[in-house]
Amino acid sequence: MNMQTSSVMAPPAPKGLAEMQLPLVMMRDILLKTIFRKNVDTVSEVAAAVCLPGSVTQELIDIAREQKLMEATGTLNANSGNEMGYQLTDAGKARALDALSQSEYFGAMPVPLDVYREQVKRQSIRNIQVTRDQLTGAMGHLVLPDSLLDHLGPAVSAGRSILMYGPPGNGKSSISNGIRDALGDNVYVPRAIEYSGQVITVYDPIVHTAIEQEEDDPNSLRRRKRFDTRYVQCERPTVVTGGELSLSMLDLVYNPTARTYQAPLQLKSTGGIFIVDDLGRQAEPPQALINRWIVPLEESKDILGLQSGEKFEVPFDTLVIFSTNFHPNEIFDQAALRRIFFKIKIDGPNQENFLKIFAMVARKRGMPLDEAALVHLLKVKYPTIQNIYANYQPIFLIDQMISICEFEGIPYQMSPDLIDRAWANMFVKEEKIVH
Repeated sequence: MNMQTSSVMAPPAPKGLAEMQLPLVMMRDILLKTIFRKNVDTVSEVAAAVCLPGSVTQELIDIAREQKLMEATGTLNANSGNEMGYQLTDAGKARALDALSQSEYFGAMPVPLDVYREQVKRQSIRNIQVTRDQLTGAMGHLVLPDSLLDHLGPAVSAGRSILMYGPPGNGKSSISNGIRDALGDNVYVPRAIEYSGQVITVYDPIVHTAIEQEEDDPNSLRRRKRFDTRYVQCERPTVVTGGELSLSMLDLVYNPTARTYQAPLQLKSTGGIFIVDDLGRQAEPPQALINRWIVPLEESKDILGLQSGEKFEVPFDTLVIFSTNFHPNEIFDQAALRRIFFKIKIDGPNQENFLKIFAMVARKRGMPLDEAALVHLLKVKYPTIQNIYANYQPIFLIDQMISICEFEGIPYQMSPDLIDRAWANMFVKEEKIVH
């Protein structure tokens, strides 16, 4: 839901090998491995495969030719605008195989960590200003009290950390998703980054939603100004984790076969949102999870470790949203609570908002409202649970009544009797089961 055009400055494409800031041998080997694995033979095909401009790719090919690792085939490739073809020499193939035995990584040239840091600053989540209209627009499907938006707006604009707590079934997850939709602009995610000669893959189609790019027409006189294609233009990412989250998921993942690393979840969510849903349901205690985030939240940097034991800093630029059904004092000590910038209680609706939600769901589902049924619900059923309303209940009750009507073969309708039958499925009676 794009509510604002992307104002993020795109990473500029490198103009020459000197600008790449990567070890020359590493670049040459990735070039050879890519040609070997992908069987590409013209400069434009190779450039697309390694995600570099044609001029920079030509520089690399020329170096490989000087080292007798590549040669021109002497044929012009008619399919690709009469481009010269190139191939690996026997020495080049041997070098490619040797390089593949050290690391299976080929394809997009990685972005050095220091270069990536600059792009993270340009597209920081802290630069975002969310207006009340954007937040209301993104939350349009939810009935929320104004006071809640009063708290949420500044929290999102600060781009720090938010703890949402309160009884289950009141839309903490939906609100988290609404916050994501309100962000609205795009960021650039590197396919891979490089640190100390190691490749760490970052772009992940499961986490990142790429923006479709228009292809350049090679015959057009005005070529569009290109950004560095080692990055993928994406919507601001959202990573959602729940009870399955463990501390090990926040470490680099090493693939011993490919001898490359995969970025952990919080690095993939850079420039976006990291949602920890159902805090308190993980195997590790909530205090331990929060302790892991304390330095990143305060210093905007995270510490990761390589297989060798070497530790290094990466940017931490993520809006972290914790959501829990527990009271914060039950699961955190005061030091941890101080470090979470915004604590927002998400309560159930009052009776007026409950009726608004009920009417809205009924209209969407094509269920006519019935006064006698509503009076029965509010005056007879809710007093049995101390008149505590929850946002999930209207959908639950109406869907139950629809199922009953469909089973009985009668038009959609609500009545005190149908309310009773739906209510019976919402709460399980306390009773002893005799074994």
